[in-house]
Amino acid sequence: MNLSDLKPPKGAKHTKKRVGRGYGSGNGVTSGRGHKGQKSRSGFKRKRGFEGGQMPLHRRLPKRGFFNPFRVEYAVVNLDTLAERFEAGTVVTPELLCERGIVRSRRKPIKVLARGEIDRALTVKAHKFSGRAAEKIQAAGGSTEVVTRTSAAEADESPVVEAAPEEAPAEETAPAEAAQSIEAADEAPASDTATEGDQGEAGTGDDGESQDGDA
Repeated sequence: MNLSDLKPPKGAKHTKKRVGRGYGSGNGVTSGRGHKGQKSRSGFKRKRGFEGGQMPLHRRLPKRGFFNPFRVEYAVVNLDTLAERFEAGTVVTPELLCERGIVRSRRKPIKVLARGEIDRALTVKAHKFSGRAAEKIQAAGGSTEVVTRTSAAEADESPVVEAAPEEAPAEETAPAEAAQSIEAADEAPASDTATEGDQGEAGTGDDGESQDGDA
């Protein structure tokens, strides 16, 4: 195999369509656009849904109701499913329902509905219960527990608690306190001597004046 044998796959490259090159080319005169009309003009651009001026389909169809962007979609679990898949005394949680394949999506909250009957005591934990479903579970000797839903966004926005700075051990603070006490002790005698000298000078001055007075 040589470099001269390499070529692009079939259909990857094709010759450019040449229009306006006479009758014999098959795309002469009108260049494949036909005679007159909006589509034959330069700069024509078809608008999405435009039907040539007649009422477009998206305006002909009737509209009813509205779409609630804040709706909550639940993954539904019925009592007959719980009775078939779990033994008496089992604690049914959203994680266990996902592991057993009863609920496919982990993102949707779980709601328990009252279809069917339940004849065993189960502790069911879900995000919501219908009134009739809760009554049937309790009548069978079980219990219901409403689980609060925490979204991933709330988990990301939770504040980060910074660790408190560790206190220095007592052994490290003791030398510093000892050094401060030594400095204080060194400064104390100097002040005492200064006061004594001042008193001595004052005393000599008084004695001198008294001697002069006597003289």
